Amino acid sequence: MNNKFTFVKAPDERLSSCLVCMVCADIDKPEKSPPELEKMLMALVQRRAAELFPPAELKEAVRAMLRAGGFKPAGRQKPASEYLAQAAREGRFPLINGPVDCNNLLSLESGLPISLLDSSGLHAGAVLRICIEGESYVFNQSGQEMDLNGLLCICNAEGRPLGNPVKDSMAAKLTESSKEAAGFIFAPRAIYNADSLRLLGERFAMLLESYCGARNSRVEAVI
Repeated sequence: MNNKFTFVKAPDERLSSCLVCMVCADIDKPEKSPPELEKMLMALVQRRAAELFPPAELKEAVRAMLRAGGFKPAGRQKPASEYLAQAAREGRFPLINGPVDCNNLLSLESGLPISLLDSSGLHAGAVLRICIEGESYVFNQSGQEMDLNGLLCICNAEGRPLGNPVKDSMAAKLTESSKEAAGFIFAPRAIYNADSLRLLGERFAMLLESYCGARNSRVEAVI
């Protein structure tokens, strides 16, 4: 059973424009999505393929949230939500597994970037902070590293960066042995408040339970 995690925001004024909702769940081995989830996701992909999404106001607000610490969210470093929308327009949207597909569905619905991590690496606590010069992590199987300087990141209780609104670390991605998951929905305070973001978190929890057999799915915190 998923233990109760702490989730805190570092005392940094540069994080004031950002809200993050943490959703936790106990999961079984991540497997291929059921047909119902794939059908719902691909129907949304087809709609987004014909749209300029995310809307300009939301796109700029999310990018401004990422720029607050000095990071430049453009090109290959654009928010994950923009990457998914672009993949939809280019006909290369990925189907991965149940939890990740739920994550991507919610991101493509909302236009917000979401980080999905194996919560065992959090060591019962998550910290939102802006990384400093010299911090990086490997984000794919090829061993490529992402420079995290100036980017807000989800870190474990010891301060190790594990995920962010652009790319998650390989060290914290869900694997066949994952038993616990933690999702982090990043939202600009200019558009969302704690209540409206919590509603998205509750939808994430519902999707995980309905399509992935997750248990104890819940919104753990909104900070």
